[in-house]
Amino acid sequence: MTEEQANNITVQIYGSEYSIKGDSDVEYMQEIATYIDRKMKDIQQNTSTKPALKVAILAALNIVDELFRERELNAKAMTELEQKISKLTELVMTFEDQQ
Repeated sequence: MTEEQANNITVQIYGSEYSIKGDSDVEYMQEIATYIDRKMKDIQQNTSTKPALKVAILAALNIVDELFRERELNAKAMTELEQKISKLTELVMTFEDQQ
């Protein structure tokens, strides 16, 4: 299979079947669908919300919240890494100047 060919998969999310076509591998697409299904079921079990659309919106809000928090952590980690690299570069330059 070439990279240009899309994979097709049928997944179950919150009791409904969906056909998904994408460039990612089948296992990855299944993992995403399983994650969404689990989020929706968790929302439904922990709230009085029953309609699938409302459960889906609440699940989407939770998933986006996770995404934004991860982005923030990643940005902080990158800033810290850049600061450490800068300090190490200064130390190396100072060491080389002393040689």
